[in-house]
Amino acid sequence: MKKSLGAKSLAYPLPVYLIGSYDQNGRPNIMAAAWAGIVCSEPPSLAVGIRLARLTHESIVRNQAFTVSFPNSSQATAVDFVGIVSGRTHDKFAESGLTAVASSLVKAPYVAECPVVAECRLFKSLELGSHTLFVGEILDIKADEGLESPEGGLDIAKVDPLVYNSGGHYHKVGASVGKGFSLGKALIQK
Repeated sequence: MKKSLGAKSLAYPLPVYLIGSYDQNGRPNIMAAAWAGIVCSEPPSLAVGIRLARLTHESIVRNQAFTVSFPNSSQATAVDFVGIVSGRTHDKFAESGLTAVASSLVKAPYVAECPVVAECRLFKSLELGSHTLFVGEILDIKADEGLESPEGGLDIAKVDPLVYNSGGHYHKVGASVGKGFSLGKALIQK
């Protein structure tokens, strides 16, 4: 029997992303976000939920753009730092040791040290309550050389993405359990 936990924003695992934007003075800023993910393939789109009070919320609305940098597990300390201080009072790039790179496609910076980056133009936004869901059309994905998988995507072991759980801990991704759109074929009755 299952035990009721109540209505909670609980899912496993949550990807950890660094959302890049420029503040009202053109200063690069990043925030850590785990309430995000791919939401559409045509156009390729990524969504992130951000509280109205956040500097990044204001910046995305103003600039109609954001970047999404995918940190690896070795960057957990810097990621946690940019998630617990405000860009209103801290220069998160300088203080975390991360490097801001100006996107050539959108008005937003990305993190040079992150292995994968998505450059997004704001496509839609939806007020949900405590958060606004920003949907960005992915204009380009940039990845460090050597991260490609034989299938044409990215090799998750090489990317080594940082993930988060609703209990407040960072994790690494584990071993593959099988190939998608393949494992289930064993259950198809002929």
